[in-house]
Amino acid sequence: MATCGKGPMFLKAVNCFGQMKDKFFIANLMKEVIDEVGHQNVVQIVTNNATNCKGAGEIIESMYPHIYWTPCVVHTLNLALKNTCAAKNSEGNEETFELCNLITDIHGNAIQIKNFIMNHNMRLTIFNRFTPLRLLSVAYTYFASIIMMLKRFKLIKKGLQAMLISQEWSSYR
Repeated sequence: MATCGKGPMFLKAVNCFGQMKDKFFIANLMKEVIDEVGHQNVVQIVTNNATNCKGAGEIIESMYPHIYWTPCVVHTLNLALKNTCAAKNSEGNEETFELCNLITDIHGNAIQIKNFIMNHNMRLTIFNRFTPLRLLSVAYTYFASIIMMLKRFKLIKKGLQAMLISQEWSSYR
């Protein structure tokens, strides 16, 4: 991907199946694209924070002193969320665990509620009458998916409450 004054554009995709994706392999792929678009047109490359990507960024910076490698902000935030939300209980870490484990507990409860509603047609039909928003089935690709799911639960909170005190729900049970 590249971005310029006219917006983002797709440049190239490479099937790397079976390749060892070390820093040299990644740097070579980056160099090919930099050479295609002209190194004078490139200011920065952005990758995730993996060691091999950081190493590739260092190689590119040494080849082209005017090009800077930057870690992806989204990847950085996902790592921070993962460390915060999935706090491990270890010696000397009890206070942090108590504070941060709450997020993990709430996420577990949200998944149970979502599954309880979505795994039965009648429950889902009743739910759909009380909110125009749908329950999300977020693919667990990044830790931020937990935050996305909890944000959606906050948006549908009133609909869930209304559903649970409705005559339809009482009759269904």
